[in-house]
Amino acid sequence: MSTWTWRCEDASGNPVEDDVVPTTGFPGQGEAEAWLSESWVDLADAGIMQVTLLEDDRVVYGPMSLEAG
Repeated sequence: MSTWTWRCEDASGNPVEDDVVPTTGFPGQGEAEAWLSESWVDLADAGIMQVTLLEDDRVVYGPMSLEAG
């Protein structure tokens, strides 16, 4: 079974770890995307500028900016 995770990054693409970043994965892409749609403002407030969706170690899409605009 696949695990879906978000890699959270600063503007330079460096990984960012913060309390708002989940430490476990999601069972499906839909759950991961639903979490992001509810949490992106908190992530941006924590200094996370972009996210990349991973299925296990495979990049599904990203990096995707969290800047409002």
